[in-house]
Amino acid sequence: MERLTGRMTTAIVATAFGGPEVLSVVDVDVPAPGPGEVTVRVVAASVNPIDHKRFSGTMGADPARLPMRIGSEAAGVVTAVGPGAEGPAGPLAVGDEVVVYPAPGAFAGELTVAARNVVPKPADVSWEEAAAVLLVGATAVHALEVVGAGAGDTLVVHGASGGVGSLVTQLALARGAAVVATASERHHETLRGYGAVPVTYGAGLADRIRRAAPSGVDAAVDTVGTDEAVDTSLELVADRRRIVSIAAFGRASEGIALIGGGPGADPGTEIRSNAWRTLLPALADGTLRVVVARTFPLVEAAEAIALVESGHAGGKVVLRP
Repeated sequence: MERLTGRMTTAIVATAFGGPEVLSVVDVDVPAPGPGEVTVRVVAASVNPIDHKRFSGTMGADPARLPMRIGSEAAGVVTAVGPGAEGPAGPLAVGDEVVVYPAPGAFAGELTVAARNVVPKPADVSWEEAAAVLLVGATAVHALEVVGAGAGDTLVVHGASGGVGSLVTQLALARGAAVVATASERHHETLRGYGAVPVTYGAGLADRIRRAAPSGVDAAVDTVGTDEAVDTSLELVADRRRIVSIAAFGRASEGIALIGGGPGADPGTEIRSNAWRTLLPALADGTLRVVVARTFPLVEAAEAIALVESGHAGGKVVLRP
């Protein structure tokens, strides 16, 4: 039975399967938190490619799933606490500034979620960064754990300017690894600023990486899933167990490690659920940066998703209810 409070909030829903044009702005009730739940006023919610995939029809188009609430991660302030509401860092209280992931239906002014998905937001981390780090960051932490990149290693990161690739690059550098980062020319200055050696993808990629890493390559993280990324990694990395991809699920038979939600991939549930312990302190002390390219009002969620889908956002896109 739904626990009605009489309080309403604005939310974004998909009323059909398709592009951003199927999204609507609606008023919904905010359920009172039950045992082990909290209600959070959303200050910022990140837009991710998976948000559109869920209502695009590519992941199935069962009409029973409509209307569908949209959003995956958020940051905000606890407004109500159910009995026994305790997050991974301890008991939660009204007024706590928190990060929520997973946060189903995060594109809303307020939402009620399981307390186990709620962790403290460091005071020195902006709302936008806090809302935009855990989904991509959990994948980045998982990838680095699988390849074991650390001091003395040379790591190639394919797609180093993307949401996951940027964090993989920074986290690997913080671990003491040297990083050769593939990206388009317009992102090279940013990658150099992190401490990576950028190279442009395309014909001749393996030779450019060899010139950038004359002592050889120990491991590779593929965040794009292209044949070029996987083929180049196989050519340069001797131990195939130290090649990980978050997208090339069709290459599993070649001995590389696959992670995430694809067929045959390692979900890394425990690593990902604890990734906040690495990511949020790193944001707070400045060793990790999340580039927030644009913010939109919640009611412009369709425009925000269209920008992310274009591939030209230049960083994370965040909604501000």
